[in-house]
Amino acid sequence: MDHKISVTVQIDMDGKNIRIITAGCLTRFSQSALLPLIRRARKLTPGARVTLDATPARHVEALGLDLLRDAIDDEVSHGNGPPVQFVVPAHLPGLLHG
Repeated sequence: MDHKISVTVQIDMDGKNIRIITAGCLTRFSQSALLPLIRRARKLTPGARVTLDATPARHVEALGLDLLRDAIDDEVSHGNGPPVQFVVPAHLPGLLHG
C-alpha cells in the first residue's frame, strides 16, 4: 500500500477561510509534512481561519493526528499563530493490508 499523503489547499476569495484537505495516508511520518503548510496558510491572511480536513483520507493514524495537534497546540501556546480547526472522520479509517 502506498503511504503517501496528498494535500489540496482551498482559499476562499476573501481569504478569510483556508482549508487544507488531506487524502492518502495521514500517519506519524506524513504528519510532519503538514506543519509547514499550516504555518504558511496562517501567514497568508492575518486572521484567516485555517481548517485541516482529513475526511477524504484513506488511512488516518491516531498517533499521527495527535502529533500534529500537539505541534499546533504548542505553537498556539507560544503565540505563533491562531488555532487550527480539525475535521476528521468519526471513525478513523485504518490501514488496509493487501
